[in-house]
Amino acid sequence: MNAPNRQLPGLGRPADITVEEWALRLELAACYRLFAHLGWTEMIFNHITLRVPGDEPRFLINPFGLHYSEVTARNLVKVNLRGEVSGPSACQINPAGFVIHAAIHEHRPDAHCIIHTHTTAGIAIACKAQGLTYDNFYSAQFWGRVAYHDFEGVTTDLDEQKRLVASLGKADAMILRNHGLLVVGPSVPEAFMESWSLQRACEVQIAAASVPGVNHVIPESVLRAIPAQRKPMQAGHSRPYQPVFDAMLRVAGIHPEDLG
Repeated sequence: MNAPNRQLPGLGRPADITVEEWALRLELAACYRLFAHLGWTEMIFNHITLRVPGDEPRFLINPFGLHYSEVTARNLVKVNLRGEVSGPSACQINPAGFVIHAAIHEHRPDAHCIIHTHTTAGIAIACKAQGLTYDNFYSAQFWGRVAYHDFEGVTTDLDEQKRLVASLGKADAMILRNHGLLVVGPSVPEAFMESWSLQRACEVQIAAASVPGVNHVIPESVLRAIPAQRKPMQAGHSRPYQPVFDAMLRVAGIHPEDLG
């Protein structure tokens, strides 16, 4: 796993945290602040996690009890797959968040960043029997790429982990039925873009449902062609969607180097 390409100052970096991990902490803290700016928060709940380099699999998660707007690089909690905390933060973590994220981090080595949200639009679509319908610009990009996981209540049962992983399979987006949205990605910017697009797909589906008349069906031949059509948008940068993420941080007035 590579740290962000742009140079993030090490000012204020604790001595026991590597430069690479500190850069990842700053980027993840910035992502939390961006979600707060966009209104994709649920009080102190929900999580964005990021795997960090090391001999033992560990990931960063938000401290339980803080709003997304309070997350910093220093108070992010580093935890292993057994739920044991290490690093500078003495904060606790949400057991429900650990169950979901630890399971996926353990079984999906490509899923460096995992985002789980309870947005109104996301839960609304998660409540629909048909789930996401592939008839708008954003949802069409998820055709054949969305997994589903049946609702089992609050996710605090470790036994649910194996079913979560089985439901996700190789997909990068999953709708937790009656619950919310989940996406995974190889980096924070890529997971952010996936989450943003899935959120937009849900919002547009809800808006379209309020308009009288039947939705126009997108032909399957078009849906099949979309993955190839998207590739030029991801080319030319070592970390796809980094420019999008950086632009959104600028719009929100978020400076990662200030979030130590």
